[in-house]
Amino acid sequence: MRGAAMHDHAHCIARAMAHVDATCAEDGLQMTPVRRRVLQILLEGHRALGAYEILNRLRDEGLGSQPPVVYRALDFLRRAGFVHRVETLNAFVACTEGTPGHAPALLICRQCHRVIEMPADAAGGQLKQAAEGAGFAIESAVREAEGLCADCRGAA
Repeated sequence: MRGAAMHDHAHCIARAMAHVDATCAEDGLQMTPVRRRVLQILLEGHRALGAYEILNRLRDEGLGSQPPVVYRALDFLRRAGFVHRVETLNAFVACTEGTPGHAPALLICRQCHRVIEMPADAAGGQLKQAAEGAGFAIESAVREAEGLCADCRGAA
């Protein structure tokens, strides 16, 4: 079995939310109802969602109708390490790794927009070596690859 067919999504969401709750309690972070709902929305499908897609869901649920509501929630969640910004899609995805300071590679399906988070070399590998050779100090790097996920490849 491949892709979503072998994924226990309810367990995945419960595990992620338990991690978030524990981290917030440990670090003294406040998880408001809007922040929690934004994270849950992102966890629901492992898909990258734009801020306005999230805002539409919040509006439908009576949790906010102004863009700053979702942008503030996403900023908090990103700074806390609970979501990643997907530069390629100008969107956001819930973090599935949960390790502070990790530097993931994001595999983005161009068809269904599912995002798979994979561990990447935290030290930067060849990119870091090349940058150091040029006298450059990397502060952040985006590691994204676009293609087709197993489910979309199988459907083709």
